[in-house]
Amino acid sequence: MQKISMIINGRAASGHVDSRTLLVQFIRDHEHLTGTHVGCDTSQCGACVVHVEGKAVKSCTLLVLSCEGANVTTIEGLANGEQLHPMQAAFREHHGLQCGYCTPGMIMAAVDIVNRKGHHLDEATIRHELEGNICRCTGYHNIVKAVAAGAEAMQHDHAAESAHAHAAE
Repeated sequence: MQKISMIINGRAASGHVDSRTLLVQFIRDHEHLTGTHVGCDTSQCGACVVHVEGKAVKSCTLLVLSCEGANVTTIEGLANGEQLHPMQAAFREHHGLQCGYCTPGMIMAAVDIVNRKGHHLDEATIRHELEGNICRCTGYHNIVKAVAAGAEAMQHDHAAESAHAHAAE
């Protein structure tokens, strides 16, 4: 067993793990954050997407020991208390889910898409970027609408945060 320490959703997390432990196992089994799902165990479905150092990764393919000292964000870490992250709110508003199993990974991937591609995303870009996330319930129409709306809302949310920070100075 080896000791691992990292920050998950802004909180220190540490424990002793087998060298074969995957990040998704540590998140779910050790930290009891069950929003990150295991869908396929082969990195095909994207249900396990989290952010490590601000970048989307499939946590079912990453050994937790490779995350020593890393900053990890799961779906539970996106909201600000009771206030949903703009992408979470957009998925709810545009009904970008059915059973909800893929939704946490979709939302985490969508936030990463916005961070990489910007706030003005066309349908083709969204569909191409979501190819690594599989939803078995929908035809992706509402998911694509939710991602586009969430991207726009993230821009407005960021602008509001900046204005609030400047007003406080």
